[in-house]
Amino acid sequence: MSGLRILITGFGPFPGAPFNPTPALVDRLVKLRRPAFDEIIRVGHVFNVSYRAIDRDLPALLAQHRPDALLMFGLAASTRHVRIETRARNAITTLWPDADQVTLRTASIVPGDDAQPFGPHCEKLLRAARTTGLDARASRDAGRYLCNYLCWRGIEATQAPGGPRLAAFVHVPLISRDGTAWPGSRITAEHLVDAGEAMLLELVRLTRAARRDAA
Repeated sequence: MSGLRILITGFGPFPGAPFNPTPALVDRLVKLRRPAFDEIIRVGHVFNVSYRAIDRDLPALLAQHRPDALLMFGLAASTRHVRIETRARNAITTLWPDADQVTLRTASIVPGDDAQPFGPHCEKLLRAARTTGLDARASRDAGRYLCNYLCWRGIEATQAPGGPRLAAFVHVPLISRDGTAWPGSRITAEHLVDAGEAMLLELVRLTRAARRDAA
C-alpha cells in the first residue's frame, strides 16, 4: 500500500480572471511536510485554461505518473465559499473563449450523454473541509467552462482501465494577491491551504481503502 500517487491540479489565469489563486494552492499542498504524507507521491500541475491544454496534458500526466487519485482545483470568482463539485455537466459554453481564444461551437462534451457524478466520496471531502471551519458547500453545477470540462475528463479517467480510483474537483473563491480575503469574503490563502490539506488527507484515506477493497 506504499507509494500512493496523487495528482493535484490547478489553473492559470484566464479571460476575466488575471489572477488565479489555485497555482499557489497546488504548490503549497505538494510541498506540505507531514508524517501522513511520508509515503505519498504528490504531483502538481497547473493547466493552461484551454480545451487543447486539458486534452493534451491530462492524458500525458496520467500516462507518466499513473496517479491513484485526482484532486483538482479551479476558481469560481463569483462565489465567496468553497464548492465541492459533485458532478460534471455535459455542457460547454459557446460564448466565452478560452485562454487560447478558442470558442467551441458545440454545446455538449459528448452528444447525448447525461451528467456524470463524481461519487459518494464528495460528501466525505466536504465534511473534511468543514472541519477546518471553512464555509464549504456541495455543488451540482460546475458551470460550462474549463473547470466543468476538466471535471468531465477527470471522471472519464476514473472509468478507464488502470485509471485513477477517485477524482474530485474543488472550486475556490477569489482571494487577494497578497493572500488576504477578497472583499465580501472571509477566506484567505491560509484557509484554502488548511481546507486543501484536510481534503487531501481524506482523499488519501479513501483511496487507500479503495485499493484495499480491490486487492
